[in-house]
Amino acid sequence: MITATALGLALATAPVTAHAHAHAQSPEGTNARVKVTLTVQGPDGLLFRGKIRTHGHEVTTPTGGTHRCDGTKGGANPSAVPTPTAALDDAARKRHFTWDGTWYASFDDFSVDTIKNVSGGGAAYWNISVNGTSTPVGGCQFKLNAGDRVAFTWTAF
Repeated sequence: MITATALGLALATAPVTAHAHAHAQSPEGTNARVKVTLTVQGPDGLLFRGKIRTHGHEVTTPTGGTHRCDGTKGGANPSAVPTPTAALDDAARKRHFTWDGTWYASFDDFSVDTIKNVSGGGAAYWNISVNGTSTPVGGCQFKLNAGDRVAFTWTAF
C-alpha cells in the first residue's frame, strides 16, 4: 500500500514539463534503439552507471509478471517507444544484476521495488528521473530519446 501511495504521489506531483520536452526531441512512433546513460543511486552510493542501448519491450519481473513496457501503457504514446524501465531491464540483463517491481493495474505500470538487492522497504521508493526531472508518468510510459540521462534514485519518504 505504501508503494502504491508513493507511486501515485510521484506521478501526481511530478512536473509535466519533462514529458512535453521528451516528445519535442524525436519523431513520434519510433521504437528504434537509443543510447542513454543510466544511473542507479542507492542509499549508500552508486549502484550502477553506464551507457545502455534500449527500446520499448516486454518486461518480466518475479513479483510483477510480464507486461509491455514500451510507452503505450495508459495511452501515454500512440505507438511503442523506448522507456526508463525498459532501459533498467536491458541494463540488468546485459550487466548481470537483478531488479524487481510490482505491477499496478490501476497505474498501468510497474513500481520498481528492488534494484541490486536494495529495497525501499517501507521507508523509501525508487524515483525515476530523466535529464534531472522526475517523470510525470510511470517508467513504462515515459518516452526516452537518444542521449537522455535516466536515473533511478533511492528516495526516502
